[in-house]
Amino acid sequence: MTDAPTTPKPEKGGDSEPVPYAGPERVFSGVQPTGNLHLGNYLGAIKKFVALQHRHDCLFCVVDMHAVTVWQDPKRLAAQTREIAAAYLAAGIDPSKGVIFAQSAVPAHAELAWIFNCVARMGWLNRMTQFKDKAGKDKERASVGLFVYPTLMAADILVYKGTHVPVGDDQKQHLELARDIAGKFNLDFAAPGFFPLPEPLIKGPGARVMSLKDGSKKMSKSDPSDLSRINLTDDADAIAKKIKKAKTDAEPLPDSVDGLANRPEAQNLVGVYAALAGKTDAEVLAEFGGQGFGAFKPKLADLAVDTLAPMAADMRRLMDDPAEIDRVLASGAAAARDIAEPVIADVKRIVGFWG
Repeated sequence: MTDAPTTPKPEKGGDSEPVPYAGPERVFSGVQPTGNLHLGNYLGAIKKFVALQHRHDCLFCVVDMHAVTVWQDPKRLAAQTREIAAAYLAAGIDPSKGVIFAQSAVPAHAELAWIFNCVARMGWLNRMTQFKDKAGKDKERASVGLFVYPTLMAADILVYKGTHVPVGDDQKQHLELARDIAGKFNLDFAAPGFFPLPEPLIKGPGARVMSLKDGSKKMSKSDPSDLSRINLTDDADAIAKKIKKAKTDAEPLPDSVDGLANRPEAQNLVGVYAALAGKTDAEVLAEFGGQGFGAFKPKLADLAVDTLAPMAADMRRLMDDPAEIDRVLASGAAAARDIAEPVIADVKRIVGFWG
């Protein structure tokens, strides 16, 4: 959680009491095109997107502008953007229900981000822990874009007046900052209730999937061991092999969730099973409690193969037909611009820009 106040005191103008946002609910989220997607991306984000499209007005973005806050190979970036779009489609997102588009195709993201750079405060950004983690010890060599990444994220959400954002725990601080920026804009420019204060959607199984080789570390595309993750393009044999080789301990599965404490690998595999099956950890343990991993892993492998292998095959099919993906992205970009352009026009008027 950021230390910035949730109702910042304006430096000039505005009312002292925040006014609730009265517009419609809208969900926004995005995934960076920075390498192979894996099981953690699917269970932590994309699977939730599929469910959300049936309950909300949704926009699902490929955030390629965020990707270039660290260097990307220009020859690969467009292909990686298509890969994310292919994953959205293969997972079950219907372009007629959820808008699928590339961030860079909608100029309003960058326009609003600049205005938010002028609303946000250095002290707020200095408290963002993810910048410190990504920049490492030599933050002076990090890009300015990486430092202001959170203000672009705020613009991504608020240029569509997004009210809800499915995020992982590592992004919750950035969402708190987006709320702070929205509140300060509304107050500074005497525009009560213009921007909503977006709420996180974090709850649900699979919110945090850990490495198959080390249950204390998050599953990551940057891990040098391919056995640490299940890639969304893995075939059935690869999926089964990785689960078979996943690290475990010597004890049988417990009968209750409390018994998973201090057993990170067991907790991770039970959580993966629960998320894939649409069950709770307790329900999984009611079925498998007392059994060893020799009995549990084959069941998990079968479930993972049944769930993921068809999606992987569809992803590969789509990636072999980039023209189909490009049609979806172009249509989605047009729909996103139709929403964003009136908002950025109102913002320019509120700020006092000429024209």
